[in-house]
Amino acid sequence: MIANLIRWSLHNRLLVLLLSLLLAGWGIHALRSTPVDAIPDLSDVQVIIKTSYPGQAPRVVESQVTYPITTAMLAVPGATAVRGYSYFGDSYIYVLFEDGTDLYWARSRVLEYLSQIASQLPDGVQPTLGPDATGVGWVYQYALVDRSGSHDLSELRSLQDWFLRYELQTVPGVAEVATVGGKVRQYQVVLDPNKLRIYGIPVSKVKQAIQDSNREIGGSVIERAEAEHMVYATGYIQGLDDLKDVPLGLSSQGTPILLKDVAHIRVGPQMRRGIAELDGEGEVVGGIIVMRSGENARATIQRVKDKLEDLEMGLPEGVEIIETYDRSALIERAVDNLGHRLVEEFIVVCLVCALFLFHLRSSLVIILSLPLGILTAFAIMQWQGINANIMSLGGIAIAIGSMVDAAIVMIENVHKHAEREPLNDNNRWDLIQRAALEVGPPLFFSLLIITLSFLPVFTLQAQEGRLFTPLVYTKTYAMAAAAMLSVTLVPVLMGLFIRGRLPRENQNPLNRLIIGAYRPFIQTVLRRPGQVLAVGFLLVATGLWPVSQLGSEFMPALDEGDLMYMPTTFPGLSIGKAQELLQQTDKLIRTLPEVERVFGKIGRADTATDPAPLTMIETTIRLKPRDQWRPGMTLEKLTAELDRLVDIPGVTNAWIMPIKTRIDMLSTGIKTPVGIKVAGPDLEVIQDIGQRIEEVVEQVPGTASVYAERVIDGRYARVDIDRVRAARFGLTIADVQDVVSTAIGGMNVTETVEGLERYPVNIRYPRQYRDSEEKLRSLPIVTADGRHIALGQVTRIEVVAGPPMLKSENARLNGWVYADIQGRDLGSYVTEARQRVAAQVDLPAGYSISWSGQYEHMQRARERLALVAPLTLAVILLLLYLIFRNVTEVLILVATLPLALVGGAWLLYLLGYHLSVAVAVGFIALAGVAVETAVVMLVYLNQSYERRLQRATAEGRSLTAGDLRKAVIEGALLRVRPKMMTVSTIIIGLLPIMLGRGTGSEVMRRIAAPMVGGMVSATLLTLVVIPAAFLIWKRYTLGRAPKYDSAAVQQKTPL
Repeated sequence: MIANLIRWSLHNRLLVLLLSLLLAGWGIHALRSTPVDAIPDLSDVQVIIKTSYPGQAPRVVESQVTYPITTAMLAVPGATAVRGYSYFGDSYIYVLFEDGTDLYWARSRVLEYLSQIASQLPDGVQPTLGPDATGVGWVYQYALVDRSGSHDLSELRSLQDWFLRYELQTVPGVAEVATVGGKVRQYQVVLDPNKLRIYGIPVSKVKQAIQDSNREIGGSVIERAEAEHMVYATGYIQGLDDLKDVPLGLSSQGTPILLKDVAHIRVGPQMRRGIAELDGEGEVVGGIIVMRSGENARATIQRVKDKLEDLEMGLPEGVEIIETYDRSALIERAVDNLGHRLVEEFIVVCLVCALFLFHLRSSLVIILSLPLGILTAFAIMQWQGINANIMSLGGIAIAIGSMVDAAIVMIENVHKHAEREPLNDNNRWDLIQRAALEVGPPLFFSLLIITLSFLPVFTLQAQEGRLFTPLVYTKTYAMAAAAMLSVTLVPVLMGLFIRGRLPRENQNPLNRLIIGAYRPFIQTVLRRPGQVLAVGFLLVATGLWPVSQLGSEFMPALDEGDLMYMPTTFPGLSIGKAQELLQQTDKLIRTLPEVERVFGKIGRADTATDPAPLTMIETTIRLKPRDQWRPGMTLEKLTAELDRLVDIPGVTNAWIMPIKTRIDMLSTGIKTPVGIKVAGPDLEVIQDIGQRIEEVVEQVPGTASVYAERVIDGRYARVDIDRVRAARFGLTIADVQDVVSTAIGGMNVTETVEGLERYPVNIRYPRQYRDSEEKLRSLPIVTADGRHIALGQVTRIEVVAGPPMLKSENARLNGWVYADIQGRDLGSYVTEARQRVAAQVDLPAGYSISWSGQYEHMQRARERLALVAPLTLAVILLLLYLIFRNVTEVLILVATLPLALVGGAWLLYLLGYHLSVAVAVGFIALAGVAVETAVVMLVYLNQSYERRLQRATAEGRSLTAGDLRKAVIEGALLRVRPKMMTVSTIIIGLLPIMLGRGTGSEVMRRIAAPMVGGMVSATLLTLVVIPAAFLIWKRYTLGRAPKYDSAAVQQKTPL
């Protein structure tokens, strides 16, 4: 079939060229229009349910909102995990789905199951779905600042909420614009309990009066003077004056009682659960652009920037927008870095070909066919919807060296034929066809082996699958394109460009040098092939030692160009202390000369994608370009210096990467490399187990920091209602709870309507009536029948410990332990930590421990690869058999393959790299390439052997040992040029990746290192071990062969 395809291409060369031009045009269009991002979207398919239950404690939110919803979500088809967070006044539930689930199908199913439990939720509680965004959705952040001091935080917040937010949400690709920090303007009705008692007005009546006084209504239409007049009655509260004049009833003298008679009414800030701070200089209002799932990040960010430029003209004087985080800078760095690597590889490969062939027109075949293969990969990428990012471009980068292998071997084979038969216009196409048919079929199948060797990576799941699938797709597309072009376009280009006088191989000094250096090795092989094989197996054995010394990790840290400071603070932090701590840390960080900007956030933004508690600091540190850093400064040194600088008692530092951490937190809930989740029914027991685990893990070598959440270290003022006493005063539980929720805590009862803006109205008692347990007990209450009592007469009030927030996973309460490691690999650390925890921590019945974080991804990837790798090996064996149709030759290749992997293991050890999914991908790529180069050697040995056999047959004699030696010399020594060209293009083509620096280089170096080191040992395999094994095998068959019989001689059937 392949031979027929080569013949068809040569006979229809004009059509092949036209189709190639069309393919190039499609590829150029795809190159310009492919969406661009920094890294693949690693986040799970997830639907976020946010439910506000204002003023309610975490215990109440958990029992009345979070638990009913999480139990219902467990039945959603395709849901893999349901993670719940119960905060003060808010519930967040993350429903994670299986890989491949359509996001909008998942959202529909969640809505369907939400509708089934709507009746079980408290009155007025309405769950809402978060934006259709993912874990990498926070693409751009900005701050609103007024350095003139003429606008306060509430005015800046109003500008963000009612002007910028809605304008920016119209930008294509933006799912949500979230606000963080500032102060929401609030109308505060501070009731005077004594005046309420004088007038005999209960709090519930005040609440109802305010709600009744804030409405407008239509009165249908009236017809007048042949026209319709639409009727409506005003009534919205539009300011302080309207609120002051809300009527509450009549006094005993018949005079109206207004709200201002029983309350002090003022404008103040609403209670805050999040603060934003800039450069340690003070609070600001922040905006977060959340990108819609599947959108082009770079294009979306650019559209947002353009929109902000237009909107700046509408801002008040003195107010400016300051950019605090911009993903597009990372995208540009990542794509430019790999783009430069691609160009460097292309140039290097072309130079290698020109040096070896000593013929410019022959090199043009590679110079033209290689870009077409790359463009084809881009075209299929764009058609499939794969973004251009460091992984998808990296797949093309590691494939470039292998893509030209077939072309190199075919061109060199034409040169060899031309040495035996001078090339001219009469025989050119015939000679090209014969040369292509001779090596084309096995080359096609060997490239197919490289393509299929990546099958195990396709089976990776979850985060590791989403990370490497783009790389595997693009490498597969590039190799498949190279395989097709090698048997279609390459023969046509050879016929067009390879003409005239071709230089002989011995005229090239580089070739003479290589043959001279290789000759002693091949002579040793001919003299002592058995000893050569023994040395080869001994070298394989030496590779076991470096492998035993390698650690393991999920992925190397990806340098995103910016840093995030995410420390663990003490539980139960007040908003005032949170603001002080945030400004203090930001000011310290900003003192380093490498830091350009510091944007700090504590607590959560107004978005379902941010479930951060008030104790969580997330500070984005924007760093200056590397050329502006102090000499010798690296990211590791900078992080260490920051850790020494920001040393605050009670705060555990963590310096991490923004995108990767946010993805991990949404995927597993864990922000550190290792997390331990303790699940059970009782929070006190969970905390005790967590603290015991903390003590044990702290002693494990390599622990940088460990912190067990204090799940019951929050503080509650518990109001225990005495039902019997309340009944004596004619009060129900609801009556007393109404006083507690409204008068003590404060409740938003309605909102004003001021044009397009809306502001809440809150009622509560003065602070002096509720700032201690004693004052709470004496809080006056007016009953429905007008009696005056104190709250302490019907309740017991005490301060107790309780959860500052509640976490659950699959409807089971959780407490989490965070462990950060330093100076040790992840795999061995977790193995030792698990052993110590299992031995030293006793679990009561009903409690369980699970290990999460990056370790979870690493284990899943390891198990998956171990399952699929044997299947892939079987497929490769089948393809090898299709090439040679001989089991012995297949076994030679497979048995000698471990030698190719030894070099990769040693280079990893010397570079200090750990085993990771990236390294595993590199070894998989190495195995395919090593098999391909070994196949080329075996093909040459077989061809030379067949020629010697045919010559002996023609001379009427049997093949002798001398003929076999000459066949090995001819197939190995005299064909060393194409083998060295293929090896050189692969190794030298990968050097720009190995030596390169910049965004994405950390991951790509881990993939390239096994290939570079392995190709060195694979060269030894190709040039020495394969000829030795071939010689031993043929000697054995020669000894067993019968005497020459012309009738028994059969020609080998080509593929």
